[in-house]
Amino acid sequence: MNGIILIDKPQDFTSHDVVAKLRGILHERRIGHSGTLDPMATGLLVVFAGRATRAVEFAESHEKEYIAAIRPGIVTDTQDITGNILQTSETRFSRDELLSVLPEFTGEIFQVPPMYSAIKIKGKKLYDLARSGIEVERKSRPVTIKELEILGEDSGDFVLRIVCSKGTYIRTLCHDIGQHLGVGAALSSLRRTKAGCFSVEDAHTIDEIQMLSEKGGLDGILLPVDSLFSGYRPIFISEYQKKKCLCGNSFEIDAKDGTYRVYAEDGAFLMLGNVENGIMCTVKSFFEV
Repeated sequence: MNGIILIDKPQDFTSHDVVAKLRGILHERRIGHSGTLDPMATGLLVVFAGRATRAVEFAESHEKEYIAAIRPGIVTDTQDITGNILQTSETRFSRDELLSVLPEFTGEIFQVPPMYSAIKIKGKKLYDLARSGIEVERKSRPVTIKELEILGEDSGDFVLRIVCSKGTYIRTLCHDIGQHLGVGAALSSLRRTKAGCFSVEDAHTIDEIQMLSEKGGLDGILLPVDSLFSGYRPIFISEYQKKKCLCGNSFEIDAKDGTYRVYAEDGAFLMLGNVENGIMCTVKSFFEV
């Protein structure tokens, strides 16, 4: 089995739980995903199966969209409501106060990664240190918040839509906004709605995947790996060029400089290739060996 499956991750599942479950359902060991979701989060997890796992590195850098709820007046050690409460405040910021600071958290900003994260420092994951009561210094990192808007309110929480770059911690964004407004805040819910060109509207639950597997209907939801590269121009190569391609060799081609989705004459997707001065080289191959 080779291709991409869009999963709507349920709450309380880790991304690793989803992968483990799919390995059993699909009977495929080669499974990966393009961006971890915390257990409390739901939504889009882009999963790669079989030979398609070679494309994970290209999807990891895609910008993502989230719907997040921020709860004013609370600070926790995990920066979301699942953590231990460190501070509370009866004072809450208003919608107008929140709206007034959003421009300061839009564009390129710097975040200090939370202690409860999978980042490694000196070979140790931060969340393992945090669970042992150890806090270490972390360097701030640049991330980009492309879009940040208030969608509404829900039981006293403010609902935000966020479009951001790889590596953005939404709970840290909520925490930092709360600190900036002086009363604290924590992430109370999170749903990933988009990742690159993929949308949660096209995703499937694990139960749906299980049912389709039992009925032999997985082919209907398996996306071809080249769908990840829809932004690149397609190009078809001759049988002679294909032989070169299958051996990993560069070859002459009549095409403008740039990156292409490369197909055989029969339409089989072979690789992502780059042309420079009439010579095509492999960026990453996706044919079966």
